[in-house]
Amino acid sequence: MIETLTQHILTIVFLITSSLIGRSLLIFIGQSWVSTFAHTATLTFLPIITFVITKVIAGNIALSLGMVGALSIIRFRNPVKSPFELSVYFASITMGITASVSFIWLLFFVAALALAITSLYSINKIVKMSSGKEYFQVSFSEGNRVSTLEIVAIKSQLELHNNPFLISESKNGKNYTYIIASSNLDYLKTISDQFSNSEDITDYRLNS
Repeated sequence: MIETLTQHILTIVFLITSSLIGRSLLIFIGQSWVSTFAHTATLTFLPIITFVITKVIAGNIALSLGMVGALSIIRFRNPVKSPFELSVYFASITMGITASVSFIWLLFFVAALALAITSLYSINKIVKMSSGKEYFQVSFSEGNRVSTLEIVAIKSQLELHNNPFLISESKNGKNYTYIIASSNLDYLKTISDQFSNSEDITDYRLNS
């Protein structure tokens, strides 16, 4: 009994540690949404909750059916901002389930996730160094803290049209509106300074 309890405690400690390491990796690659208390607590609680539930209902069909009925009542009212955020929550639940079945598979799963995150970050860095452009497009649904620059012009601006960080381009009457988004505020300031003295620019707004 004591040996089993010790194993469960060590597993929970490993789950907490893995969640915090995963949080640090996500922040490192620019996913700053996970740095809040609510998201950090969610990433830490989900594996533990799933682990305990899986252990409790293991081998008990009646209890399993009752737990399924109870969990079906729960509704997640908080909207998920991106598919990646949903994947992170699903990964946390998978960690808890895997921990109750096989610790070896839990180690493999955590290592595989860390390798995937590191690979994506490395690919983005390599592409940016070689071509000067980001491998991934900036999106408001990413949950990142990005700044935007909105420029209104009376003529089409080819340089803005070809900007790699352009997320919106529209025409209303004689006015052309360009919206550029980037996590690099200094880069947006450079662009605004570049076009601020242009006669074709009627308005520009920098939102940080």
